Amino acid sequence: MTVPGLPMAVPSRDLPTRVRIHEVGARDGLQNEKATVPTEVKAEFVRRLADAGLTTIEATSFVHPKWVPQLADAEALFPMVADLPVALPVLVPNERGLDRALALGARRVAVFASATESFAKANLNRTVDEALAMFEPVVGRAKAESVHVRGYLSMCFGDPWEGAVPVPQVVKVCRALLDMGCDELSLGDTIGVATPGHVVALLAALDEAGVPPTALGVHFHDTYGQALANTLAALQQGVTTVDASAGGLGGCPYAKSATGNLATEDLVWMLRGLGIDTGIDLGRLVATSTWMAAQLGRPSPSRTVRALSHEDSEEH
Repeated sequence: MTVPGLPMAVPSRDLPTRVRIHEVGARDGLQNEKATVPTEVKAEFVRRLADAGLTTIEATSFVHPKWVPQLADAEALFPMVADLPVALPVLVPNERGLDRALALGARRVAVFASATESFAKANLNRTVDEALAMFEPVVGRAKAESVHVRGYLSMCFGDPWEGAVPVPQVVKVCRALLDMGCDELSLGDTIGVATPGHVVALLAALDEAGVPPTALGVHFHDTYGQALANTLAALQQGVTTVDASAGGLGGCPYAKSATGNLATEDLVWMLRGLGIDTGIDLGRLVATSTWMAAQLGRPSPSRTVRALSHEDSEEH
């Protein structure tokens, strides 16, 4: 239930004063849905997220429809939201995807790499090095067009086929992505196995390798209930960009053990309690996720959405 003045803000000196939330609900959150979500609903979702104060909203992916059919409407969707005064990154897996995105005026793109050979094979049908070689001309061309490039790196903390992923292995791929021109990197805990100590160790190793926390975002899944704890550990190390998905939507179609992303509402609740500014209207965000849950025909998995929208009481 909503109680005025809660959560009480208690700032901490070892934390940033502001965090940018990179909203992935419209892309990562919807890509794994079994039923097709109408393009008009996706566009309305993005518009409502912007109205709630999100300033970076990942809109869609210019990937071949065969691989991610839920995002086959990228060409139709992007023009419907392109007028919004927010950053609208899109995923581009190769040069063809980049061509399609640039043709529609996209100014922020992302490539999707893997820290492990097994996931690179499952997701991209390439080795890690072959995937990096594929991304190099994509990143180079995007930078030549003054387009911002984000590099996603999956399986940074564990892999369903390989198990534990050595920290130096992750650092090596991160360094390669930065060296080819990526403006920022997102460290993905694709199957949700990270714990805070592991997060601190990886960030320290990256910093030592010349990859500062200011160049990084973190992308945690809540499979084992660790996403908020891991986020707090990252913030304490100087990270100020956090990926999250409105309502906790999403998973990964190529890693069956991956469950939902960190819910944006749960993240905002924690940050508000820490006195960290996000610029987000939590009430509007909860209303947006409640609306989207109705479109999908199921309740939101976000605990904050349920608490503030009274969904739990309505179900019983």
